[in-house]
Amino acid sequence: MIRNIAIASVLAMAATSVVGGDAGYVQSIEKYRAQRLETLTGPSGWLTLIGLEWLKPGANSIGTAADNDIVLKAGPAHLGVITLHADGSSEIVFADHAEAAVDGKIVPRATLVDDAAANASPSQVTFGTASFYVIVRDGRRALRVKDSAAPTRTGFQGLDYFDIDPSWRVVADWVPFDTPHFLEIGSVLGTVDKERVPGKAVFERNGHRFELFPIQEDATSLFFVIADRTSGKETYGAARFLTTTMPVDGKLVLDFNKATNPPCAFTPYATCPLAPPENRLDVRVTAGELKYKGSHH
Repeated sequence: MIRNIAIASVLAMAATSVVGGDAGYVQSIEKYRAQRLETLTGPSGWLTLIGLEWLKPGANSIGTAADNDIVLKAGPAHLGVITLHADGSSEIVFADHAEAAVDGKIVPRATLVDDAAANASPSQVTFGTASFYVIVRDGRRALRVKDSAAPTRTGFQGLDYFDIDPSWRVVADWVPFDTPHFLEIGSVLGTVDKERVPGKAVFERNGHRFELFPIQEDATSLFFVIADRTSGKETYGAARFLTTTMPVDGKLVLDFNKATNPPCAFTPYATCPLAPPENRLDVRVTAGELKYKGSHH
C-alpha cells in the first residue's frame, strides 16, 4: 500500500511539474522514477536496512538480548553464534528454537558466503521479517541487516525531484583512455578505493566545459558518482548517482533527470561512495532527485 501510494504521488507530481519538452521523453522519465521508487521501497530495498554490524575475529554471539556481542534490532533474543575464521570465512551455528533459515533452508549450522565471493550470491540468513548477509568492505567483514518492517520503510516520506528538464539530457563526447587510469573514491566509512576508469565524458553547458569520470561495474553500463553546486543545499551533500548505457560512436548520454540519491541519504547503515574531486561540477545541476525530506537519525 505504501509503495502504491508513493508511486501514484510521483506520477502526479511529475505530470504537473514538467517544463516543456517532448511528451514521450517526459513519460520515460516518469516511468524511470516510478521504477526507482518501487525498487527503493520494496521488501528488500535500501529502506529496510536496520544494521551494519562488524564481525570480530572468532565467535560473535548475535540476537536482540543485551548480552550478545552483536545486538540486533529485530529477531529472537539469542539467534546464534557466527565465527569469523582467520581465512575470512564465516560460519553460523543457530541457537535452539531460533526459527531461522539460510537461503530458505532450516539448518542447525551453515558456512556463509559473503558478497565478495566470485560467481555466487551471499548467503541470506532469514528470521521473521528480518534477514542479514555478510559483506566485505576494506578487508573487514560485517553483517548487513534488513527488516521489511523497518521504520525507515514504513515511515518513508517519498521522493522529490527538480522539474523534468529535457535540456539536462546531455549528449557528451566520450574520450576512452588507452592507458590505465584510476580514480580515488572515498566512502562514508573513511576508506579510499582506487577504481579503474575506462574514459571520461566531456560536455559543454552555457559555454563552459565539464568532464565526468565513471567507473564500470559491468559490461553494459557506466556509473558516475557526482556532486555539483546544489549538493548540501537542494540535493544530498555527499553525492548523487548517475548510471548510463555504454557510449556509441564516441557519444555518451548523460541524463541528469535520472540522477538519484545514494542509499546513505535514507539510512545510516549503508556504505556509500563520496563524489571524487574530479566529479564535482562547478554548476548547479537542477535536475534529478532532491534531498530526502525524511530523516534516518
